[in-house]
Amino acid sequence: MQRIQKIRSILEEKQIDAILIKSRSNKRYLGALTGSGVKVLVTRDELYQIMDGRYSNEAKETTSGFIMVVHEQGSSYLDEVVRILGSHARIGIEAGQVLVKEYLTMQEYGLETVLLEHELEEARRCKDAQEIALVRKACEITDAIFQETISTIRIGMKETEVSALLQYLAIKNGASAMAFDTIVASGVRGCMPHGRPSEKTLEAHEFITIDFGITYQGYQSDMTRTVCIREPQPKLKKIYDIVLQAQCAGVDFIKAGVKGKDVDAYVRGIIQEQGYGQYFTHGLGHGMGMGDGELPMLNAGSDTVLEEGMIMSCEPGIYIPGLGGVRIEDDVLIENGRGVPLNATTKELIILEGNGYEV
Repeated sequence: MQRIQKIRSILEEKQIDAILIKSRSNKRYLGALTGSGVKVLVTRDELYQIMDGRYSNEAKETTSGFIMVVHEQGSSYLDEVVRILGSHARIGIEAGQVLVKEYLTMQEYGLETVLLEHELEEARRCKDAQEIALVRKACEITDAIFQETISTIRIGMKETEVSALLQYLAIKNGASAMAFDTIVASGVRGCMPHGRPSEKTLEAHEFITIDFGITYQGYQSDMTRTVCIREPQPKLKKIYDIVLQAQCAGVDFIKAGVKGKDVDAYVRGIIQEQGYGQYFTHGLGHGMGMGDGELPMLNAGSDTVLEEGMIMSCEPGIYIPGLGGVRIEDDVLIENGRGVPLNATTKELIILEGNGYEV
């Protein structure tokens, strides 16, 4: 009930009659099915789940609180929207979800459309107890996957093999999917913040950046650790220590009442003071939850004031062409007013040796 009230508050704010929801994350937030053939219509008094017949049995068995509206497959769901609201209703639509063809059809029906940019995500920005528990569990599974993976890493393995192992262990440990395309970047490839796994083999004395997350019951984790097979080059160890200092300081700086851009500036300042500011080439962090458009953002343009129950990543990095890179990332919950990392994996440099690892 609290979740639907958060969404209904947008009706008053925007002076609209209804909100049409197509995105997977916002449908899941309200307890609806997430299939592409399912749409949710929120009005002031009712909550509709509009679908074709493929979904009707599953919807009856697994969802509640909705008025079920089933239309023939191949016919337009907009016929049902107009039947419910009338042809001159004022309706909010997700700006990034509605196709041009759908938008034009809405105009033809006489619906007055209001584009919603981030309003739904704003309503979801503070997580409730159930959401926090699911993100915690996702992080717990992620920690376990990482520990098993690094115990297997050997010189001569390919980056793609490490990525495949992470995915296998994710499913084995209860995840439904990876949260995003896994990043495994070793050696000089570590200078690419989004370096996808390649056929490159792992070598001694070079860093391996591993950035991955899982989806657990719809909620996601996102963790990055940079490890080394045997002792790293001194230049690499130096940038590792700087990133570690900055990341830990960033977690401590995250508090209720602080703006997202101020956290970014604080951490960026630490790296700049060490002379590596030009090599930190992305924002500090992003919101965590179901994955689509989550708030808050931690970057130079974020005026979002951090609040109790928000979850965000804190992931500074240094990326030097021709040398390599380092990124360290935790998911951080604001609990009792302060930032609490949800990942238990150590952030001290992990040196991989033989059949195990030493910190």
